[in-house]
Amino acid sequence: QAFESELGAQAPLGFYDPLGFLDRADQETFDRLRYVELKHGRISQLAFVGNLFTRAGNHLPGDINYEGQSFASFPNGLAAINGPDSISSSGLLQIFAFIAFLEIRVMTDVTGDSEFRGDFRNGFDFGWDKQTEEWKMQKRAVELNQGRAAMMGILGLMVHEQLGGSLPIVGEM
Repeated sequence: QAFESELGAQAPLGFYDPLGFLDRADQETFDRLRYVELKHGRISQLAFVGNLFTRAGNHLPGDINYEGQSFASFPNGLAAINGPDSISSSGLLQIFAFIAFLEIRVMTDVTGDSEFRGDFRNGFDFGWDKQTEEWKMQKRAVELNQGRAAMMGILGLMVHEQLGGSLPIVGEM
């Protein structure tokens, strides 16, 4: 494989491509798939923590619509978007429109100065440029692994929600 030394090929699995997506891939294809993995990992981290946060009883204050329904009046997890007490279609449309706005206008490399795909600092430096290359690669590897764990974590929470029952820390599904 041509990508065995890329970031993310780490112990204990090393380079892991069980479905052979990269068998005939070039560097551009690999970079695109790595960017998609990074993005899905970031979204999964937000989803996992958000799921735990709302299941702990924390909700935004106030009403979600003009009919006076509070954020806390909607169920947690998948039931919030699919079910008898779910958010309305117009509410979901607004959420997807906001996500599209973020995707198109905010989560992009505005300045063109990114070091790698997924680097969205856009002129803001929080000390990244002062660090060594080894430190940067280690932090990128940590983010990649945390994203992979979060993808499995949110998938597990969604499966358990559909199965029902109770989980430690999370509580009643």
